[in-house]
Amino acid sequence: MARRSLGIVMNGVTGRMGYRQHLLRSILAIRDQGGLRLADGTTLWPEPVLVGRNADKLRALADRHGLTEWTTDLNAALERSDVEIYFDAQVTSARAAAIRAAVAAGKHVYTEKPLAEDTGEAMALARLADEAGVRHGVVQDKLFLPGLRKLKRLVDGGFFGRILSVRGEFGYWVFEGDWQEAQRPSWNYRAEDGGGIILDMFAHWRYVLEDIIAPVRSVQCLGATHIPERVDEDGKPYACTADDAAYGIFELDGGIVAQINSSWTTRVFRDELVEFQVDGTEGSAVAGLRRCRVQHRSMTPKPVWNPDLPATEKFREQWQEIPDNEEFDNGFKVQWEMFLRHVAEDAEFSWDFYAGARGVQLAELGLRAWREGRRIEVPELGR
Repeated sequence: MARRSLGIVMNGVTGRMGYRQHLLRSILAIRDQGGLRLADGTTLWPEPVLVGRNADKLRALADRHGLTEWTTDLNAALERSDVEIYFDAQVTSARAAAIRAAVAAGKHVYTEKPLAEDTGEAMALARLADEAGVRHGVVQDKLFLPGLRKLKRLVDGGFFGRILSVRGEFGYWVFEGDWQEAQRPSWNYRAEDGGGIILDMFAHWRYVLEDIIAPVRSVQCLGATHIPERVDEDGKPYACTADDAAYGIFELDGGIVAQINSSWTTRVFRDELVEFQVDGTEGSAVAGLRRCRVQHRSMTPKPVWNPDLPATEKFREQWQEIPDNEEFDNGFKVQWEMFLRHVAEDAEFSWDFYAGARGVQLAELGLRAWREGRRIEVPELGR
């Protein structure tokens, strides 16, 4: 069986997301399974070249996984003839310049979101990549979560009848860093470094709503910086200049209203860290990372409001579990495999830089809606 090696510059893999989801659970997992089998029978073998700013961290990471290719010199990595793809998991503020360098070097580009800090730059990157003739894609991992794949199956099958509304809850308490180490890096809370939950999460909500429910037509948003000071990785206090919570209302095609709360300052009292409830005329569903439960119109009970008596109904037990009906692989890995096929054999890949730009646009409009205190329509983006 023929084997084709494909070099991938992976920039930012010493960070939490870049390491856990992209290197460990995607690229190394593909190698562990024996590579990626292409349609012509060839086995595609990804060869990661690790890039970052800290040589000690890169060396330790490479040694841990038996890798030999790493460097702190991005330009040198991009000049390699055996490299075909550039992947970016850096801080948002450093992303655009690195992507421009990769495109100039003729590399295909796959990147974490958000693609850029503003819509203009995101669209410029998309057009630049098109002009250079390179393939481009943006991570949109939540579409591949088991719970949301089951939800999409329900939507596509007409389970809901006419969809009325969507309610989403995302988040958890991120420790301030003083008495317990924070679970997220400090740059997330500095606007000058591309931080903020609106820029981070509204890019997700755009593709979740757009791909599963309906296109977004307007946005209202109230953001907040609930924790004004945190402690960074070096134990030094710093001022938080970015939003750590956002309360959004989105109008979708067909009169559907979506309300989504996003917060790094909330303690979890739900089954999963993210949950979406979709209500329709024929039924409702609650979907999380893995689970999806439904209540059809014919099975809907008739609760009666009476605050003078204790509740006797066990509401959660009145919902039915949607079965898996298939094996669900890691969502990041699934999308990586799709992008690798896109590069290697021209397979379809829908989530290009223009899709990434739409996510940036919604985040930008959300920030503006918060700043101006009003509802803002979401215009169509061209190409």
